[in-house]
Amino acid sequence: MLSSKQKIGKEIENLACAYLQQRGLRLIVANYPCKVGEVDLIMSDDQTLVFIEVRYRKNFNYGDGAATVDKNKQRRIIKAATYYLQECNLYDKVLCRFDIVAVSGVSKYELDWIKDAFWVKW
Repeated sequence: MLSSKQKIGKEIENLACAYLQQRGLRLIVANYPCKVGEVDLIMSDDQTLVFIEVRYRKNFNYGDGAATVDKNKQRRIIKAATYYLQECNLYDKVLCRFDIVAVSGVSKYELDWIKDAFWVKW
C-alpha cells in the first residue's frame, strides 16, 4: 500500500509524463530502478534519449523543485543513466540529455520543463 506522499509522487510523475508526451516526447521507461539509483522517466525526443528527474514542491518556501537537484542528486541520476545505457547496449550509440520537470502547487499544478538542466562529460 502506498503512503499519501508516495501517491502524490506517483500522481506528479504521471502528470509530468503526460505533459512531456503532449510535447512530442515518447515514454520508454517510468521509474527505472537499478543498483546505483533510479531515473524517474526515460523518454525519447526524436533521436535523443532523455533522462528526466521530476521534482515536486507545494510552495517555494524552501526553493523550487529544480533547486533540489544538487550535484549529489545529479551524480546519482548520471550513474543510473550510465547503468541503463550499458544494460541496453546504447552507451556509445545515442545522444543523451538530462532534463528536470519542476512541479509546484496543491490542486492546480504548475510545471516547469528545464531542458538540458545539467550536463555530463562521458
